[in-house]
Amino acid sequence: MSSTLFTSPRLDGFRMPAEHEPQEQVWMAWPTREDNWREQGKPAQQEFVAVAEAISKAADVTFIVDEKHHDQARQSLPDHIRLLTIPSDDCWMRDIGATYVVNDKGERRANSWQFNAWGGELDGLYDSWEQDNAVAEKMAAVTGDQVYAAPLILEGGSIHVDGEGTLYTTEECLLHPSRNPDLSKADIEDLLKVYLNVDKIIWLKDGLFNDETNGHVDNIMHVIRPGVVALTYCEDPNDPQYAISQAAFQVLSNTKDAKGRTLDIIKLPMPGPLYVSEEEAKSVVESPNMNRDAGERLAASYANFLICNQHIIFPVFGVDTDEQAKRLLQAAFPDYDIHGIYARNILLGGGNIHCITQQVPKKSAVKGI
Repeated sequence: MSSTLFTSPRLDGFRMPAEHEPQEQVWMAWPTREDNWREQGKPAQQEFVAVAEAISKAADVTFIVDEKHHDQARQSLPDHIRLLTIPSDDCWMRDIGATYVVNDKGERRANSWQFNAWGGELDGLYDSWEQDNAVAEKMAAVTGDQVYAAPLILEGGSIHVDGEGTLYTTEECLLHPSRNPDLSKADIEDLLKVYLNVDKIIWLKDGLFNDETNGHVDNIMHVIRPGVVALTYCEDPNDPQYAISQAAFQVLSNTKDAKGRTLDIIKLPMPGPLYVSEEEAKSVVESPNMNRDAGERLAASYANFLICNQHIIFPVFGVDTDEQAKRLLQAAFPDYDIHGIYARNILLGGGNIHCITQQVPKKSAVKGI
């Protein structure tokens, strides 16, 4: 197993690299949870495979799966995608996987956050999360990296960094009473600075409307590159997302990043609004914690994409705004390959492409250091 460290990334000179920096591999987990995924996960599994195939054009892909579903996953996945038998309670690898940090000497380490299923006993999405909480250390053991056991309940989808000292998050999530009620905002900022080696935290008030993760930042915005962000923007004043997007736009417009830059904000259209259909709700096992009822508003967003080695893998939903989103992303990433993957069934589970992936950065020394 990976060895646990008793220092901190900041003390040791490690930082969390931005998503646009070079990646060695991307990890995912096989969806099977029947109170989250309809038809025993089969429609979602097809979309997970499509996402993995797109990513595999840019980086190696590793899936984890429990023993019971190993054969099903192996038969569904292309041979070049690695499959490991590591159990998890669901499949949101962004939130349960390790968050990696690197230094300028070509070394890499991993943060293992504390995980409580997006809210623990207060408003968590399931009752048992022990397997999820063990994934990060197992992942780091496979990638061969030492681990910092970060003393903070945090999901990877609740943070974005630019790799140059700036971190973006939401008050709705990180200050939610179900995460770290004994810590003040200043305490949380201090821990983020220590474990990710950032200098400035930019706080949006809320995440996307009806996002059951308590408003993860990765579902409302994305860092394009230092000084440039993409934001889910709503044009309809009667939509509850409108006020949220306006408030986020104001925060981003009126702040400077850690390097003193005024931010360039790319407005991504909001798909929909989209809702769970009666057909989609029928074959989900009823849960006291997750709402998969017909008519439920889906937290759909084009910002929930993955940057991976000059490739963008982003969700599409079969709606009019798909092409507009692709054009905007291509303009934002002119030298990248842009892959739109139909991802409505991933959305039905409560997240999207960024949420189901976790990148492992390359160990790359900075020349001249």
